[in-house]
Order: sequence, then C-alpha cells, then structure tokens
Amino acid sequence: MSLITSEKQKLIKEYGLHEGDTGSPEVQIAILTEEIKRLSEHLKDHKKDNHSRRGLLQKVGKRRRLLQYLEANEADRYADLKKKLSI
Repeated sequence: MSLITSEKQKLIKEYGLHEGDTGSPEVQIAILTEEIKRLSEHLKDHKKDNHSRRGLLQKVGKRRRLLQYLEANEADRYADLKKKLSI
C-alpha cells in the first residue's frame, strides 16, 4: 500500500521544482494521490479493513489541505497540478 523508494523518486523527479525537491506541495500532493489510489484499490477487496480506511481518510484530508494552500498562494501552479493529476 505504501510506495517503494523507486516509485517515490520517480514522482519526485516528475513533479519536483528542482532536483531533490521533496517538500514542495506539488510533490507531496503527487505522492499522496498515488497512495490514495493504492489504498482505494485495497479497500475494494478488503471492505472491513477499518484501520486502512482511517489512514485513507487522513491522506485525503492532508491532500485537500495542501491543495487549498496551493490554490490560495499559487493559483497557476494549482491549476497545472490539478490538470496533470486529473483530480
């Protein structure tokens, strides 16, 4: 359910603003989006896994807050990211 290092590095390279960029909102949102997709697939098969469901809700909330921050401070970067991630 969690991402392995090589997958995270690929997302960092694709969405990062510069090399080694792990803290920008774009990178964090991209990683959270991928984790949300994986958890959603897991929960389709394991409907009673409430611990993973809680983790999913926490990740969705964190991504929502990061998107709100990005929209308020950098509207053009926000629009580009939403288009790239299809969210």
